[in-house]
Amino acid sequence: MIDSEKVVLVKAMTDETDDTIISAFLSLAGDAVAHYADPYGIRNREEVLDAYGGVQVKAAAYYLNKRGGEGETAHSENGISRSYEAADLPPSILREIVPYCEVIS
Repeated sequence: MIDSEKVVLVKAMTDETDDTIISAFLSLAGDAVAHYADPYGIRNREEVLDAYGGVQVKAAAYYLNKRGGEGETAHSENGISRSYEAADLPPSILREIVPYCEVIS
């Protein structure tokens, strides 16, 4: 999936229309996905994102929507307190990633 396709998908999943903002969130999401998929940096980042482009799009949409209330597990109104599924990406997204490692002999 190429970057322009990812931008179109994120636009469809969120109310954001600014390509610059979407690209920034895709970059942040790409870093998070690449780090989780390859925590030791064995593979090329682009190789990881080719394999997990859909997860990157979901993560970017999650980050964008979290600016509102997406991913909340609890919410109270007058005291204004929110609780989210996870501090970063929720387990429901991370479960789609299989971390990569190598055995060095």
